Amino acid sequence: MLNVRAVGHGQATRYSARSDKRAGTAGTPSNALALAALALTALAAGWASRQLERTEVSGDSMRPALQPGDRLVVRRTKSLEVGDIVAAADPRRPARTLLKRAAAVDDSGVFLVGDNQARSTDSRHFGLVPLSLVRGKAVYRYAPPGRTGWI
Repeated sequence: MLNVRAVGHGQATRYSARSDKRAGTAGTPSNALALAALALTALAAGWASRQLERTEVSGDSMRPALQPGDRLVVRRTKSLEVGDIVAAADPRRPARTLLKRAAAVDDSGVFLVGDNQARSTDSRHFGLVPLSLVRGKAVYRYAPPGRTGWI
């Protein structure tokens, strides 16, 4: 078993670890299980960082489904269906991310429209968005409290 304790030295605190060498504790199944859990957590975190990204809604173009300030998890994928809320690079300013609903999808791209069409600049203005600009689809709203849930 590994014990960790804080050792104070003036203003700085340093952490030291020592192995517990009591009979019967080193190499126990619980230690192996803890290491396996740690390894799986590290693998899952690595997968999530490549497959998921976060974004925040700004503007009124997707009201009422999305409100300004909503924070979303976007799963990176090019596999889209009509009705998905899609995160894509703006064809006019690629550093900017658009969140719009897929109205039509084919091999050449996706036609994106805002739910609040009176307040939306979308494919009606700039045309079909190439699939190469698609970052993924919104799958979960994690904030604000009271609006969380799957999309």
